[in-house]
Amino acid sequence: MRLRSMMRVRAGMALCVGISTTAGAADPAGPMAAAFGAREAVQQMSLSPDGTHVAMIVPVRGHGAALRIANMTTGEVAQPILSAAGDPETLTSCRWSTDIRVICQIRTASKSSFGLIGFSRTVAINRDGSAMKMLSARTNDRSLGMMQDGGSVIDWTADGVAGAVLMTRSFVPEMTTGMQTASSGEGLGVERIDSVTLARRTIEAPRGTADEYISDGRGMVRIMGLRSRSNSGYETGRTDYLYRKPGDRAWLPLSRLEGDQNGTGFNPYAVDPALNIAYGFDDKDGRQALFKVALDGTLKRELVLAHPDVDVDGLIRIGRQSRVVGATYATDRREVAFFDPALRALAASLNAALPGKPIVTFIDASADENTLLLFAGSDVDPGRYYLLDRKTRKMGEVMPARAQLAGIPLGSVKPISFRAADGTMIPGYLTLPAGSSGKGLPAIVMPHGGPGARDEWGFDWLPQFFAARGFAVLQPNFRGSTGYGSAWFQKNGFQSWRTAIGDVDDAGRWLVAQGIAAPATLAIVGWSYGGYAALQSAVTEPGLFKAIVAVAPVTDLDAFREEARGFTSYTVVDAFIGRGPHVQAGSPARHADRITAPVLLFHGDRDRNVGIDESRLMASRLKGAGGKVELVEFPGLDHQLDDDGARTLMLAKADAFLRNAMGM
Repeated sequence: MRLRSMMRVRAGMALCVGISTTAGAADPAGPMAAAFGAREAVQQMSLSPDGTHVAMIVPVRGHGAALRIANMTTGEVAQPILSAAGDPETLTSCRWSTDIRVICQIRTASKSSFGLIGFSRTVAINRDGSAMKMLSARTNDRSLGMMQDGGSVIDWTADGVAGAVLMTRSFVPEMTTGMQTASSGEGLGVERIDSVTLARRTIEAPRGTADEYISDGRGMVRIMGLRSRSNSGYETGRTDYLYRKPGDRAWLPLSRLEGDQNGTGFNPYAVDPALNIAYGFDDKDGRQALFKVALDGTLKRELVLAHPDVDVDGLIRIGRQSRVVGATYATDRREVAFFDPALRALAASLNAALPGKPIVTFIDASADENTLLLFAGSDVDPGRYYLLDRKTRKMGEVMPARAQLAGIPLGSVKPISFRAADGTMIPGYLTLPAGSSGKGLPAIVMPHGGPGARDEWGFDWLPQFFAARGFAVLQPNFRGSTGYGSAWFQKNGFQSWRTAIGDVDDAGRWLVAQGIAAPATLAIVGWSYGGYAALQSAVTEPGLFKAIVAVAPVTDLDAFREEARGFTSYTVVDAFIGRGPHVQAGSPARHADRITAPVLLFHGDRDRNVGIDESRLMASRLKGAGGKVELVEFPGLDHQLDDDGARTLMLAKADAFLRNAMGM
């Protein structure tokens, strides 16, 4: 299993209270809001095995997305061959199974008595738009349950047959009739599927507690994760991993992972068949480090990469077999340690060839790994996509990520640290308006979401918009953030909210003490957990921030807990939030009378991470306490507000709100 954000539970009621504005009815946004509110030109990109074509998921009007194919030889970009309007279907990923066949995943959500329930389906389509077929298994009128998960590809080369993939499948048992034999399999299994002929056969029989399978990239499933559940069917937060020796079907114990975020135990992510090892993460001296474990029966364990100050948190993988070529971690900036000498040299050459764009990411590769699809950017460059021929060493630009920002000066992002009230140095990132003196500015503290996340150096459209509008923006990696080890994470940003919010408040005080912010023009803006932090900071320090903008915030910890009731994750969410006095004290909706600054809320009504009723409750409580509040609801949008018009409106209204609230 992967580390899971707690911001994934489902939405709740439909009662509308408080002050509400329908999205689209507000004043029109200016050109700056439209430029920054527009989504990236490419949401996901993949290179064909022969390296001649690129599949791109591009945004379309509203909150939809479409699949387009670009011929890298001729430069021709075809019309969309597959699209999803985003209402509610969304096109989330597309990748090549052959030189002409693309496999895509579509996600949707449906209302139920428990709230919004997510579904996914996987389809295959030719690059000319023909022969679209469903790869996800189908249920029938004898099925005894819903199939929410339509399966994910875990091996793109399978047994070497072109177009064959290994794909997970959620098996649903069937009701027996007198005339037909029913399928009794239940749980997650693995099938080999021919994406061209649709022939399928079971590779791994389903298991009721199976949660994850990891293949070796050569068609062999080598690791299985079993997610423990209580007798009542709720997840316990424990995963047991099993492995196989090469050529052996017997499962052997590998490791046990206790907990989701900052869990303890070896968490496997990939198998290297040549070395016969599993790469995974585990604790070393209070930080997450990368280890390799032998899959030969000895379970010999070796440290691969560790850092004394931060977590090693990612693998660098390349090619059709997703082979591991390096690992990554973030100090002040994201760093990469390559294990592959050729790629290490190539990365150094790319840094020299792309001055001013130190963030270089390998997106995809051709089957022979000669042609590479790359992304390069920086804090003041939203980034560009490139195609590199390693033999000829020729590289050409495919397209910019955000062409609409061309010509707009962006603010440089500077790593900083400030002292918290207890003396702890808190890292963060300060973005100043381009050409600014950096003194006496209107300023924003912008805590990140999660809470199990952290901010990093690079381009970020939200703080950059406010910097372009003349604000200084500070993004603190408060205690409760991930990336800095278990001691920094503490109990998480909800149970340890006093420390986390204290750090956020101290970020505002630092801006004033440094002369960067004028005290009368200091605001706080946050999304998800960041929205929670923005509201709770106004409870703990009512006079510090003069205006509050919260996007999709948690506002009551018990209400947030209840959003998970009826789902198997309930006990995990319950344990994450915890029980005790911190719940009442740490729920801003219960202390609306302490919030003196005006509040602007934004929320999508199809948010499955944090239900819209959280914002409706906050608006109602603030209104009842005589506070100034406005709630902007976005019909049909989820937690990310992944819609050009919605984001443009949000930015324009937030900018106008902050200026009005602070008398600018």
